[in-house]
Amino acid sequence: MTVRPKPNALSWLWLAAAMIGLDQLTKWWALTALQPAETPHPVIPGILNWTLTFNTGAAFSFLADSAGWQRWFFVVLAVVISTTLSVWLSRTPRADWRTAAPLALIVGGALGNVIDRLHAAKVTDFIQVFLGSYPFPVFNVADSAISVGAVSMILFSLFTGHGKPASP
Repeated sequence: MTVRPKPNALSWLWLAAAMIGLDQLTKWWALTALQPAETPHPVIPGILNWTLTFNTGAAFSFLADSAGWQRWFFVVLAVVISTTLSVWLSRTPRADWRTAAPLALIVGGALGNVIDRLHAAKVTDFIQVFLGSYPFPVFNVADSAISVGAVSMILFSLFTGHGKPASP
């Protein structure tokens, strides 16, 4: 009798690839349509602007003023995290979209920013959102994918019972 392995969720990496493509396409647009340090371009006044900036650090420009070692640190960190999440996908049933989709979004976002770090030694950011009168740090599509993936994982684990130990 031949035992077929259950299909795993690695096929969800299409979502990661789509996020990488969308991220790179929007960054290309920002680099060709916007000028750095120029006045922001309001999309929805008081809520959303296009503002071209560059970040050599991590979220909220963490370590941006370091001597350059942070580029390679963040590249290695993103590759290790993406590899770990891909292994998790390989152990997740294909139909478990509540686990697979968030993992794929995080992988796609992380690798989208890795491409920038490897190519230009900095990440291109261009989306500026305001919370009331306070501007949120400028971000990009890859950052959005990471954030949506992480928040989705947390919410799905809280409200669907994922991550709870099995009862004896």
